[in-house]
Amino acid sequence: MSEPAFDTVIRGGTVATASDVFTADLGLRDGRIAAIGLDLASGRREIDAKAKLVLPGGIDSHAHIEQLSASGLMNADTWESATRSAALGGTTSVIAFAAQHVGMDLAKVVEDYTALAKRGAVIDYAFHLIVADATEKALSRDIPALAQGGHTSLKAFMTYDRLRLADEALLDLMAAAKEVGALVCVHAENHGLIAFASRQLLKEGKTAPKYHAASHPRLSESEAFERVVRFSQYLDQPVMIFHVSTEEGAAILRRARGEGAKVYAETCPQYLFLTESDLDRPGLEGAKWMCSPPLREARDQEALWRALDLGDLQTVSSDHAPYRYDETGKLKAGPGATFKEIANGMPGLQMRLPLLFDAMVSGGPLGLKKFVEITATAPARIYGLEAKGSVAVGMDADLCIWDPSRRVTLSDEMVEDRTGFTPYAGRTVTGWPETVFCRGRAIVEGGAVTAEAGSGAPIRRG
Repeated sequence: MSEPAFDTVIRGGTVATASDVFTADLGLRDGRIAAIGLDLASGRREIDAKAKLVLPGGIDSHAHIEQLSASGLMNADTWESATRSAALGGTTSVIAFAAQHVGMDLAKVVEDYTALAKRGAVIDYAFHLIVADATEKALSRDIPALAQGGHTSLKAFMTYDRLRLADEALLDLMAAAKEVGALVCVHAENHGLIAFASRQLLKEGKTAPKYHAASHPRLSESEAFERVVRFSQYLDQPVMIFHVSTEEGAAILRRARGEGAKVYAETCPQYLFLTESDLDRPGLEGAKWMCSPPLREARDQEALWRALDLGDLQTVSSDHAPYRYDETGKLKAGPGATFKEIANGMPGLQMRLPLLFDAMVSGGPLGLKKFVEITATAPARIYGLEAKGSVAVGMDADLCIWDPSRRVTLSDEMVEDRTGFTPYAGRTVTGWPETVFCRGRAIVEGGAVTAEAGSGAPIRRG
């Protein structure tokens, strides 16, 4: 008997890329897509995908995993728990953060975070390097060496007392990135406006989580966007603006890209599906919905969907920032905590793709090809994940088989990460990832993660 031609054959599924939708068999061999066609030869394993969709595995390009905050609070997830949740939601690659704080050596930070990922990840991974201390060593020695090793994106904060880079330091970082061909990602909000608004609210006794939205004025986003765009144009250096939340911010991006500025941008599910009214809950419960930038209004949701449709926003990431609703996380400052004392961030790795699939493919006009584009192909292209993000011969066999008709009601009980809750509980979605492959290995089957901790691999980026 002859040896099977493939390790796995996925037969008869509807395959989608960012540009095409077609029916085909996929032959997987040695972790790659080896053949696409009809009536392919046999595989050691055969999967019937008729009436199913076969899509590229998702790439979540913005997640905080096993990360220490500037205030000293460790988030809830390990690399194993976070990436297990990602896999269940159809995500096969994640770009998380190696977070430098003031006084830390950047090269040592990357080494430490890499060790954590190597031990726990069940999907493939890369890092953005948070630079909070733009020392001469970091700029002239560490960043070039790390970029040579494939760490080709840096992150800067324009707000937060212990993280932010002032304008001159941000320009220094962007210039260093330009020297090595790295991308600079920016959390762009005006620090002074946020500090002033927060102080005024607290003076007035407005301390509940619902006031978090007012503490980050809409203008703090648009003003910072304007500065980042001008810095990018001045240096001719590409930037990625993270977590766009407002109509005004989207308008600035449209104008800047029309001018030829080298500006990319993303938004997140929380800004597409939630509003600031979700913060208005009894006691401190609204803390579960606190993130920065904060949730906005229905008109902003409409503007962000339009910006995705027009291409002004290229990706949708989770900004997974997991803190439990207890004394280890959101409630660390006690029952009388003000909005300024509550950890910002919400979980999102697991639910990102089902939410977007329901809105774009099952019930919205953007459609299947656009879904693939913003969740896989565009992040792979922007961040240099050259073997990821599409279904083509020679690409990594990172694939997700979706049941497009399965209806699921999201609940806290489904949560695989360590937060213990999802901000989308009670929402019903149509379309669900059933079987997930990472480099040809089945890592999710029958609603369960089958991969072992540490089986994910680092992604060397172009």
